[in-house]
Amino acid sequence: MRQSLFAAAFAALCLPATAVSAQTLRIALASEPTAVDPHYHDLTPNNALAQHIFDSLVSQDEQQKLHPSLASSWENDGKNRWTFKLRQGVKFSNGKPFTAEDVVFTFCRTLKNETKVSDSFADVTGNFASVETPDPQTLVISTTNPEPLLPNLLSALSILSAGIVEHGPISYDVAKNCGVTGPWPTVSGFNDGTLAIGTGPYKLKSYVRGSAIELERNPTYWGKAEPWASVRLLPVSNAGPRLAGLLAGDYDVIENPAARDLGRIRGDKRFGHVVTPSTRVIYLQLDVARDQSPFVKSEDGKNPLKDPRVRQAMSLAIDRDAIVKRIMDGAAEPAYQYLPTGMFGTQPNPPKLAYDPAAAKKLLAEAGYAKGFQLTVATTNDRYINDSQITQAVAQYLTQVGIKTEVDAMTRAIYFPRRAKKEFSVALGGWGSATGEAASFLRQWPPTPNEAKTIGGSNYGGYKNEQFDKVIREAITTLDDAKRAALLQEAGKLVLADNAFIPLHFESGIWAFKSDLTVAGRADQFMLAMSVKPVAK
Repeated sequence: MRQSLFAAAFAALCLPATAVSAQTLRIALASEPTAVDPHYHDLTPNNALAQHIFDSLVSQDEQQKLHPSLASSWENDGKNRWTFKLRQGVKFSNGKPFTAEDVVFTFCRTLKNETKVSDSFADVTGNFASVETPDPQTLVISTTNPEPLLPNLLSALSILSAGIVEHGPISYDVAKNCGVTGPWPTVSGFNDGTLAIGTGPYKLKSYVRGSAIELERNPTYWGKAEPWASVRLLPVSNAGPRLAGLLAGDYDVIENPAARDLGRIRGDKRFGHVVTPSTRVIYLQLDVARDQSPFVKSEDGKNPLKDPRVRQAMSLAIDRDAIVKRIMDGAAEPAYQYLPTGMFGTQPNPPKLAYDPAAAKKLLAEAGYAKGFQLTVATTNDRYINDSQITQAVAQYLTQVGIKTEVDAMTRAIYFPRRAKKEFSVALGGWGSATGEAASFLRQWPPTPNEAKTIGGSNYGGYKNEQFDKVIREAITTLDDAKRAALLQEAGKLVLADNAFIPLHFESGIWAFKSDLTVAGRADQFMLAMSVKPVAK
């Protein structure tokens, strides 16, 4: 035994430097996670980071197909009752066994999260009438309204350890604090690593905002061990430095290189790349409710965005094909609805959203704004692919038809809290379907919010359409797939006709990497170390 250990140690010392360094994977991120807390903000970079450290009951693969994770199986009774059987033998990174109690605590925490942005994940758990645990490995969820997509929705909800708080017996009794006797966890406790205890393939080593996120392999992980002993996630918001770092050998993988640089990457045998169509729609959200909107100025003192003719004119003023070709360099598709054609609940042949500046000017004149008005569009400059450039192009198109438009670009850390407070008049947004159905966008953004905030949680523009509300509420509680698809198609048409949410295009995810690696591109655009593997030799 002693001899074999010595031989193994000597062999390790003799390994080439590339093999040793391959134990650390260096990834340059286009958009930095805003927190380690998996419930802080339902945001793609945050959710992607969370999947390294935490697991959910259900997982999604690269094409968003569902697979067992912390739940080994699940079934529905045809109505409101779901039963999940939990995986046995799973431990948290601190050695504590995983049980149904941890899941119940997690559900409660989404409703007791004082440091969250918006109503992240509470829209799912807010529909739970009861959660029972007949035994440590069984979870029974009864929903207030039927929820045909509950496994899909739970795939985005990271499970925490109940051991991070002081508590007595845990139960899903929100009025009685669910059995928690101490303070509820806040975002700072996750960011400093104290509370970042999960069952995922990696553990958090350090999180330094604006610098790097350091992960290390979790030795207690229940699944197959990842090939990387450690992972460094480095925020590099500008595409130029990301590509330069890859070419110089500073990074192993980069997110979203500029599409115009793909030719250079293709021509260099040292690197590979993958382009994967995504479900993320880039769109404009308009303030259609307030009589005076903060970033709109018109001669009559009113909010022109309340007029459907003005909103239609804005859509007609935008050349989507030109944005896709010139700004996105072809790595996108024009959007004529809120989810790519062919996905569940979409229109099979949506009419093209026309580019017609003359018609736009005519509609503005009919609405009483022949001389136009002034408008500021808010946008991130570090979240979506070419987000600020896209917004600048939109501003130019609107200005050409008489709507004098300026752009207010800011980091996502500033933008998202401001948007949640309804501080903008027009805002550029992006939304990827977490469920793979049209319901994802249609239940989150356009509905009039209900009291439980299970729908309409992101309706920052005050959109209200009673017919749409009726249809979408029926759609999301309909278990019959054919009926639900028809209802979702109808709901989508109603929203499109009102132009309170103006779709622009669907992003494609792009990854570039060293040629001795493979990267599985994901439709949800998650950058996961688990998607990166060494090339077999």
